[in-house]
Amino acid sequence: MSKRTWALIAATLVSIIYGVTFTIAKDVMPKYVAPFGFISMRVGGSVLLFWLVSFFGPKETIDKEDYPRIVAAAFFGVAFNMLTFFKGLSYTSPIMGAVLMVTTPMIVLILSAFIMKERMQKRKVFGIVLGLAGTVTLILYGKSMVNAPNATLGNLLVFVNAISYGFYLILVKKLMDKYNAFTFVKWIYTFGFLMVLPFGWSEFHAISWATVPVDVLWKIGFVIVFSTFLTYLLNLISMRELKPTTVAVFIYLQPLFATIFAVSLDKDELTWVKLFSAVLIFAGVYLVTQKGNFKGNRQKAKGRCGI
Repeated sequence: MSKRTWALIAATLVSIIYGVTFTIAKDVMPKYVAPFGFISMRVGGSVLLFWLVSFFGPKETIDKEDYPRIVAAAFFGVAFNMLTFFKGLSYTSPIMGAVLMVTTPMIVLILSAFIMKERMQKRKVFGIVLGLAGTVTLILYGKSMVNAPNATLGNLLVFVNAISYGFYLILVKKLMDKYNAFTFVKWIYTFGFLMVLPFGWSEFHAISWATVPVDVLWKIGFVIVFSTFLTYLLNLISMRELKPTTVAVFIYLQPLFATIFAVSLDKDELTWVKLFSAVLIFAGVYLVTQKGNFKGNRQKAKGRCGI
């Protein structure tokens, strides 16, 4: 298989794992582990894994001028990203959280437009308005009595997380073009761990390990090894061959997998508000991510964004 095919497979696996993670993480927090304490374990465990694997990878030295980008990627892709996501997920339901993450492709395009100073077509602007309308509807009215103690705040935090992840996808692309993934991802997580530790140490220290069931321990391990360590490696593999907007498009699959998993285990329920919001969001994303995302950039986007 070609490198592009492997990249597409990697991106699909990431969507499956993340879709399942919405429900698995809800089984852990906030009942057994508070959100920020969970993040400390997630990032700390991943730091150890990334450093261990890096010893078997290529030996490269990071240029000093690239460290600010690495620190920024650590903030948007690890610290702020995870803090808002886990806190938000502890308040909202798995399905609503997954649907809101679908806004990431639109966010990536908006940020790219501002950063690259390129003009968007009217169709893209209309798509963004549709998607944001669906997002606002879900945040304000997508309340749920299942696994969602404060859906409004939770939805808002997950949406903020999607914005943060959009910044990360743009920042990390240049690092991917210059270094091997194992060279810089260990530093991204090291800086990220230092950023989240002040927020999560007290909650981690408060965990009553004697009362944590064995199945919950396995779920914590799943989030650390698969939802964090493996997915970030797979994401980096896919981003080496694909554009950030293409990688972001695979987030469309997350609500599908999250819904199937959550509903099958009676961890969430479908409502008309969720379905209506999802239709608006998906319609907006469809309009925004069609080929020819920006004027003057059609040839470059051809074959990349219609996946």
